Amino acid sequence: MNKTKQFYARWKSDYDFKTVTASLGSLAVTVIFALYNGFLGVHHASLWHGTICAYYLVLSILRGFIVLSEKKIKGPEGAARARNKIYLSSAVLLFILNLSLVVPVSLLVLLQKPVKMSLIPAITMAAYTTYKIVMASVNLKKRKKSENKLVRLLRTINFIDALVSILTLQNTLIMVNMKGEGNQMLTLSAVTSAVIMLTVLVLSVAAIRKGIVGLKNCGSNIGTQ
Repeated sequence: MNKTKQFYARWKSDYDFKTVTASLGSLAVTVIFALYNGFLGVHHASLWHGTICAYYLVLSILRGFIVLSEKKIKGPEGAARARNKIYLSSAVLLFILNLSLVVPVSLLVLLQKPVKMSLIPAITMAAYTTYKIVMASVNLKKRKKSENKLVRLLRTINFIDALVSILTLQNTLIMVNMKGEGNQMLTLSAVTSAVIMLTVLVLSVAAIRKGIVGLKNCGSNIGTQ
C-alpha cells in the first residue's frame, strides 16, 4: 500500500517520471495495435494495414529506445552528452518514421482505407481521438517544465501520434458518411493530410536541429574544460 502511495505521489510531483511511465503504457498499446494491423495486413493482403503495422512498429521501437536509454543514464558525468546523442538518434528515427507515413496517408487521401464501421463506433472513435489530441497538445505545451530533452521529445512524439490519429478519424468519418460527394471529400482529405504531414515533418526537422546544436554545445563545453 505504501508503495502505491509513493508511486502516486511521485506521479503527481515528478513530471519526468510521469512522462516516462505513461510512455511505457503507450508503448504496450502501440505494440498491440501494430500486431493487430499486421495480422489484418497478412490475412486480407491489405496494403493499408501492412503500412500502418510498419509505422506503429517503428513508433514502438522509438519509444522503447528513448525510455530504455533514459533509464540507463546514470549520474551527471557525461549524462548531458549521452542524452544529446540519444536525442539526435531518436530525432533522425522520428523523421524516418514520419516519412513512412507517405504510403498510408496517400491511401487515406484517395479514400482507399478499408472501413467496416457503423456511425456509433465512429463517434466513439471521434471522442477518444479528441481526448487524445487535447491531452497531447496540453502536454506539448507543458514539456518546457522539464529540463530533460528526452522527456520533451517523448511529448513531441505523443503529439505527432495524436495528429496521425486525426487523419485516420477523418477518413473513417468520411467513409461512413459519404453520400456521392467523393470529389469534395477527396479535396478535404488531401488538404488536411498535407497540413498535418507538413506539421509532423517540421517538428521532426526541428528536433534534429536541436539535437545537432545540443551535441555541438556539449563538445564545446568539454573542449573548454
